[in-house]
Amino acid sequence: MSVHHHTRDSSIIEFSKTDSNEKAKSVIESLALILDPLPESLTTSDTPAFSLLHDSHLAKTISSHLKQPDSGAGDNNLCRWLYDTFQSSDPNLQTVVLRFLPIIAGLYLSRAGLRKSLAGFEAILLALYAHETTFRGGQPITVNVPDLSHCSIYHETRATGKNNSTELNLAILSPSLEPHGTVRSTKRARIIGVALELYHSRISLMPIASKIEFCEFCVIWAGYENEGISSEFITNENVKEKYLCQDGGGGGGNAGSGTSSGDEIVGLIESKEDKYERKEGRIPLPWELLQPALRILGHCLMGPVESKELKEAALAASRSLYARALHDVNPQAILATGSLLRIGNMATNTAPEFDPTEISDFNSRIITL
Repeated sequence: MSVHHHTRDSSIIEFSKTDSNEKAKSVIESLALILDPLPESLTTSDTPAFSLLHDSHLAKTISSHLKQPDSGAGDNNLCRWLYDTFQSSDPNLQTVVLRFLPIIAGLYLSRAGLRKSLAGFEAILLALYAHETTFRGGQPITVNVPDLSHCSIYHETRATGKNNSTELNLAILSPSLEPHGTVRSTKRARIIGVALELYHSRISLMPIASKIEFCEFCVIWAGYENEGISSEFITNENVKEKYLCQDGGGGGGNAGSGTSSGDEIVGLIESKEDKYERKEGRIPLPWELLQPALRILGHCLMGPVESKELKEAALAASRSLYARALHDVNPQAILATGSLLRIGNMATNTAPEFDPTEISDFNSRIITL
């Protein structure tokens, strides 16, 4: 399976520590007017763009300012700095802005229904969307899915008709983009989803803290926490079957209670929902927003970074999104989140599953007839 889209610039794949130092120093000087004082290690760094991305103290300070109740307004200086920094067209500085996308998108989506000015956040999100729209040039991102109905190009065939083996069976991973000058409620999920796709394209450069922030916001968006829905509850195959395929008989119920196990499970879910429905931050999760989020979580679970904290946060987010998919009875989301959760459990399980086709004892005698 191959993905068809434009090849991104190599500077996105490997962060440059030497280029654009003058731009980066100018950006740091403008940031010092907003967040004074800045860490000395940042102002004296020989690689200012790299330090902007990886300075943990600066990241906490910016995150703290973004979480303030009045952040996100059109006159917010920090939002203006993030917008101007991304518009510098320098890939390294753009990556610095993308590092804060999880908290920007998370706060924006959580506050979108509060009827307060979020023009600062919207300007940043629209800048990311416009950048990706220009880069794609009106073309969708497609995936070549193998089709077993076509003959393989590596085997001979006696068919005299047209050889369909070279025809592509394309599936659209991300549709073509239309320019947008404002964030309307009907386009909000698409615009943020595209911004997350851009984040995913540079995720190998992102600090672990940024990825963990994204995982935490996924839990908030889903509305289910791990203490409400345990790992065993989510991953148990019998429970999933009873929840998704309930029948009135409920053969697995208690004999004397008159209540089936399926009804008990639904009751458990509904009792948790009373609390979660009132939780601030729970949002609609259409596929155009959920799909890029799952791709990011997939990297966090199976990526090359060996961080136990990151993998646990990604697994917790996967559980929450899976519980949300079950609640919404969304088959596409159930399949995607369930598969991601299963893969995540396999990645964290050190004991390999039993394979009946594997010969485990090579010293035993082979009996022949």
